[in-house]
Amino acid sequence: MCRTASNIHVPLAERMRPSSFDEIVGQEHLVGENTVLRRAVEAGKPFSVIFWGPPGSGKTTLARLIGKYTGHPFQSFSAVTSGLKELRQIIDQAERIRNLNGQPTLLFVDEIHRFNKAQQDAFLPHVESGLIILIGATTQNPSFEVIPPLLSRARVFILKPLDKEAVRKILLRAISDKNKGLGGSRLDIDKEALDLLASFSEGDARVALNNLETVVFHHLELHKGGDAVHIDLGAVSEVLHRKALTYDKAGEEHYNLISAFHKSMRGSDAQASLYWLYRMLEAGEDPLFICRRMIRFASEDIGLADPQALRVALAAFEAWEKVGPPEAELALAEAAVYLATAPKSNALYVAEKAVKDEIRQTGALPVPMHIRNAPTGLMKKLGYGKGYLYPHNYPNARVEQEYLPHGIRRRTFYYPTDRGFEKEVKKRLAHSKMKREE
Repeated sequence: MCRTASNIHVPLAERMRPSSFDEIVGQEHLVGENTVLRRAVEAGKPFSVIFWGPPGSGKTTLARLIGKYTGHPFQSFSAVTSGLKELRQIIDQAERIRNLNGQPTLLFVDEIHRFNKAQQDAFLPHVESGLIILIGATTQNPSFEVIPPLLSRARVFILKPLDKEAVRKILLRAISDKNKGLGGSRLDIDKEALDLLASFSEGDARVALNNLETVVFHHLELHKGGDAVHIDLGAVSEVLHRKALTYDKAGEEHYNLISAFHKSMRGSDAQASLYWLYRMLEAGEDPLFICRRMIRFASEDIGLADPQALRVALAAFEAWEKVGPPEAELALAEAAVYLATAPKSNALYVAEKAVKDEIRQTGALPVPMHIRNAPTGLMKKLGYGKGYLYPHNYPNARVEQEYLPHGIRRRTFYYPTDRGFEKEVKKRLAHSKMKREE
């Protein structure tokens, strides 16, 4: 590998850290030409920010570039390894610098969500006074994890998870770069192997580069003095001890696996549901895609037979967004098993289709006059809202009146089953119908 003596022990991920905004991949919405952040930083007028995004998306890199572009004093502070004692030392130094040249200090606080309220309060007066410009980084939603006074004094910028193409671009740059990367190595890597490395990274550029370096180093050591090293799919799997599962996210297998997963849950087979879930996760499927399908499943195949199912599916989605891999994989498994074992009903799905068909056939039927909104005197004179019966003025908050348009007044779309909670819904609907017919 082509490395100087000074960087021989520096990890590839660190060596390949972008040195300019133009080198950042996947966050063009933040650092592209004429974006708010880039213009402020290039003009030497930084402001307090909080970068919120998944691991390996570029939060630390952006913080360092703000320091590089502005030339302001830059201090790093980790919520994991540092405390209030270290913060006081940084503040003392910042005051000396400001007294000397009038410059504020850029304070980069990594994992700011790990600080409790009292610790976060310690930053506040120094941000307010302009002594420090805060650059926070967090993988958690700052609305919940950062105190409101601090949040109100900083701009929140959201970093997107790196997609497979962005990670692939980062890997290609590392392979071709002769100064900082692996461009001086005797290296030939297949497209499929590169795609697998991108999939294994799960959107984390640091993981992708570390894995690439591990694979390349292993095979270069095996072929010292030989010809160019060829790295294929098997070589990546061998070194990283992960099987390369055949999977094309845009191809037939993508749809086959999600279909198998959906139908296994519909068939109430928890074992098969778990198997297909992890087949997709291990192959690099987007976990949020799986979560979205479980949310749909909860309404389409369970519905009111178990209203809790939708909450469980939504919780899995939120868990992945807030925690990520590998911890949140179990949350997806929990949701899959819950959905598979829940009572099933497609009554809402059938009702949805029936309602849509009715609307397509009958068009935009007028709203009955008595349930129209009447915010003005003219509309009241025209009869809007006239004759409306307010249910809360009647026993059990029930009163007989029509809510559907004329012509489809007796139309029924939703037919609940006798399974799970839907049995109770069926009783309620039957009671309402009986009262209407009395």
